[in-house]
Amino acid sequence: MKYCFETLAALVLISAMTGAHAQTRSARKSARNKQTQARTASREPSVASQIEALRGDLEGQIQELRQQLADRDRQLQQAKQAAADAQAAANEAKEENAQQAAASNASRQTLANLKGTVTDLQTTNASLATMIPAEQAKIQKEAANPDVIHYKGITLSPAGSFLAAETVYRQRATGGGLNTAFTGIPLNDAPQGHYSEFYGSGRQSRIALDAIGKVSDHLTLQGYYEADWLSSGITSNNNQSNSYTLRQRQLWAQAHWGSMTFTGGQMWSLATETTKLTQNKSEILPSVIDPQYTAGFVWARQYGFRVSKDFGSKLSLAASVENAQIPSVAGHNLPDNFLVGQSGTGGGLFNSTASYASNVAPDFVAKLALEPGWGHYEIFGIGRFFRERVYPNDTSSTPSSAGAYNNITTGGGIGGSLRVPTLHKHLDVGLKGLWGDGIGRYGSSGIADTTVNPAGQLALVRGFSALSTLEFHVTPRLDLYANYGGDYAGRRYFISAPGKAVGYGSPFNVETGCDTEPAPGSGNTGYTPSSQPNCTADTKDVQEFTAGYWFNFYSGSKGRLRQGFQYAYFQRNIWSGIGATPQSTNNMFWTSFRYYLP
Repeated sequence: MKYCFETLAALVLISAMTGAHAQTRSARKSARNKQTQARTASREPSVASQIEALRGDLEGQIQELRQQLADRDRQLQQAKQAAADAQAAANEAKEENAQQAAASNASRQTLANLKGTVTDLQTTNASLATMIPAEQAKIQKEAANPDVIHYKGITLSPAGSFLAAETVYRQRATGGGLNTAFTGIPLNDAPQGHYSEFYGSGRQSRIALDAIGKVSDHLTLQGYYEADWLSSGITSNNNQSNSYTLRQRQLWAQAHWGSMTFTGGQMWSLATETTKLTQNKSEILPSVIDPQYTAGFVWARQYGFRVSKDFGSKLSLAASVENAQIPSVAGHNLPDNFLVGQSGTGGGLFNSTASYASNVAPDFVAKLALEPGWGHYEIFGIGRFFRERVYPNDTSSTPSSAGAYNNITTGGGIGGSLRVPTLHKHLDVGLKGLWGDGIGRYGSSGIADTTVNPAGQLALVRGFSALSTLEFHVTPRLDLYANYGGDYAGRRYFISAPGKAVGYGSPFNVETGCDTEPAPGSGNTGYTPSSQPNCTADTKDVQEFTAGYWFNFYSGSKGRLRQGFQYAYFQRNIWSGIGATPQSTNNMFWTSFRYYLP
């Protein structure tokens, strides 16, 4: 716009100057022709002055035009600035609108969140209104009736304790109380085989205490104590106060570290069947009242140190070292030129009326337990070491210790078990067995595990134990059970002279007097039945069938009150010898009435 105005002014100036020049030439021409007139008209203005006046007018006009152009430039610049300011204001307004829209969306989201939070708080408040009274009631209940006792961060529980009133009736007397000595069942024609026995006792009542302390997520410490009164001191009797001694059943300490467990103390042998891999306190025992359990059951309770490793929840490996013992050296016509131990000394802590083997090493037990999802399965092995002191030159006519030496014999066995639920977990089926040399003490009958040869050297007896079990859970209150099992000891004898043998189960054993009842011996006070003469009876096997039930009158937060009944039929078979092969049978009945602590 500015350049247009400048061009227009230049054109006007040029036009004015051109017109002035033409007027000048015309005036010169008129001046020559009219010099006279010019001289006479000297009083009128000159051309130069007119041109000068015209120039002044033009310059004024040009200046005015320039001023107008400058004013228009300023106006244009102001308009541009105003437009730029308007655009900036529009952009700012647009950005502010966008921010306000975003803020509005955020406000709406915040409002929605607040509404959700309020709803959640209302739900939580409603839940808390229900939970707090329930939690308060629970706390009050735990304070008034605690399931466990808390002591300095340790949880104490007496679960497993019970009080029992129990009886036993036997067709043939054994003199064993509630506990049955399976290999001590009298022959049918022994004096005890002709009268029965009945006993009642509360000695199987049990006290238990479990202590658990969690050190961290990976380390838990535990200790367990369990005792009953099924033992007797030298002065214990049934005469008046029935003052039987407290007996340790289990006393062990444990550290559970990750998947590893270390346990030491008096416990069930690792050879005993368990139900939760190889864990302590998961031992599965026959559902019987007899404290000796049932023939064929493989077990021991003794010192042990056990290490186990769990591989998830389905597989476990464990190994233990356990206290060894040679209960007795069985057999007949045995030489007396050897020693395996001694009686307890008066100044020691052993019973002076009992025999203790001088063990060279503990028993070793290893087990693999598998729980694939249906049932529990085990395979285990036992290693044993028997030591004796042999006197080869010691004879009945010439006692001598010359050439005496120590002799070590090794033995052991392998076993396994399974237990599976059937009929929708109403019926449990179990099988268990152990086979080997020198493993008799691990069978419930405590049958022979060693004898000696004519030179006085230990000779292990081969044996096996087997047990089958059915447990039927009729209702939550009623359980029925049946077991059939047995313990077996093989023949192990050595011919020492024509018609004479040394060892266990010899066919030359004289058994001609086993079917005759002897009269009481001289000096009898009424409590010492005579043994049968000419009756060398080595036990071949003990077989037992048991059946019974347990019924819970009550089972709940106040404990459990239950009643049980057991019937057992025993058959003790003798290795055949010279004469009629004797036999021992017995019918036995138990009752139990127990209250278990919750």
